Amino acid sequence: MSVFKTRFTETFGVEHPIMMGGMQWVGRAELVAAVTNAGGLAVLSALSQPSPQALATEIARCRELTDRTFGVNLTLLPTQKPMPYAEYRAAIIESGVRIVETAGNNPAEHIAEFRRHGVKVIHKCTSVRHALKAEQLGVDAVSIVGFECAGHPGEDDVPGLVLIPSAANRLKVPIIASGGFADGRGLVAALALGADAVNMGTRFLSTRECTIHPAVKAAIRAADERSTDVIMRSLRNSARVARNAVSQEVLAVEARGNVSYADIAALVSGQRGRGVYEQGDTNLGIWSAGMVQGLIEDEPSCAQLLQNLVEQARGLIKHRLEGMLSYT
Repeated sequence: MSVFKTRFTETFGVEHPIMMGGMQWVGRAELVAAVTNAGGLAVLSALSQPSPQALATEIARCRELTDRTFGVNLTLLPTQKPMPYAEYRAAIIESGVRIVETAGNNPAEHIAEFRRHGVKVIHKCTSVRHALKAEQLGVDAVSIVGFECAGHPGEDDVPGLVLIPSAANRLKVPIIASGGFADGRGLVAALALGADAVNMGTRFLSTRECTIHPAVKAAIRAADERSTDVIMRSLRNSARVARNAVSQEVLAVEARGNVSYADIAALVSGQRGRGVYEQGDTNLGIWSAGMVQGLIEDEPSCAQLLQNLVEQARGLIKHRLEGMLSYT
């Protein structure tokens, strides 16, 4: 039985207030099923699959590994060529998935269609103003992403310590705190700040069930909280990535000024990032990692990770925080 009962656990029918959000090239059936079986909520990455048909196959494969509830992430990218988002959306609905995490560009069209088919929607955003818009569109929860996060932190540079309570002050739907979470201390802090759950990404990269190359997992454990770069700021498409030779080259190009996406496109190629995870060469391309990598030192199973996290959080509340209360 879960130690923590929150609006998140009740809304999505999971045991723990812990989520594994969408991760390109990482959110595959093995890892999603492991997190799900451990009592969390995890989502497959739709765009890690080359086609809507392949996504339907991956959903079916995940169902072979778990009989619990899992979701799918659909990230709406600012790509130069049209993406078959409607077809991916249809594959999700037709496969019977009941939870979707949206992110990126305006999700209004997709939220309406998902809700029409009884699918619960979590929208991931980087500011309170965008969270309020998502709430108006009818989402069931918001994942609010602080500046510490891996991937895209937005352009406001607001860290979670301020962003989470600010969102809690104004939103009515459940809030999932994202960016900078790896252990029970983070869970307790997020709940105290007004969140209903935490979302972890980088922490799940260094787990036994994650299928990325062992050399990448080792690099995460060896890194500290300073070992990331925020690239593409000049394009107002900021992305926090693991610091490596390629991220440093991107920053050098941006420093020259008057940079267009075409100037760095070959460096930030998603296929090169995929190669990092598959081949283990951490300088092959850009790959996402959050500042929280400085807190990651081991490679547990997902079941052990969630158990340790919840037990640590419970212990902190019972033995540390309650012990600080004075009744005199």
